[in-house]
Amino acid sequence: QVRVVESGGGLVQPGGSLRLSCAASGSIFSISAMGWNRQVPGKQREFVADIKSDGITNYADSVKGRFTISRDNAVNTVYLEMKSLEPEDTGVYVCNADGLRSDLEGIGFHSWGRGTQVTVSS
Repeated sequence: QVRVVESGGGLVQPGGSLRLSCAASGSIFSISAMGWNRQVPGKQREFVADIKSDGITNYADSVKGRFTISRDNAVNTVYLEMKSLEPEDTGVYVCNADGLRSDLEGIGFHSWGRGTQVTVSS
C-alpha cells in the first residue's frame, strides 16, 4: 500500500505565495511521476503540474511562470512553489504519485492524497 499526504495549504492574499508539500510512503519500489491537481466545487478536477523521475516538468497554462514543481527523490516528496497567487487559484490541491510497488513485483500504483485547501482572498 502507498500513502500520499499533502501539507502546506492555507489562506493567502492575492499576489501572495505558498509552498505545498506532498510525501509518498509505504510499499514503494520506485516513483515514475508525482503531480498536483486542483479540485474546485462543482468543477472537474484539473491538472496543475507534474514532474517525472528524470526531472521533466509539465504545467497547466494557467500556472506557467507562477508555479514551480520540484521533487526530492531521496524522500519521495514533491513540492509546489506558488507565487503571484490569484483568487482563481483557490481550491483543494490534490497530489498523486505513480510508480512500482515493492511488495508486489512488477505491480504499479497510482495513489492520491486527500488534498490541502488553498484559499486566495483579500
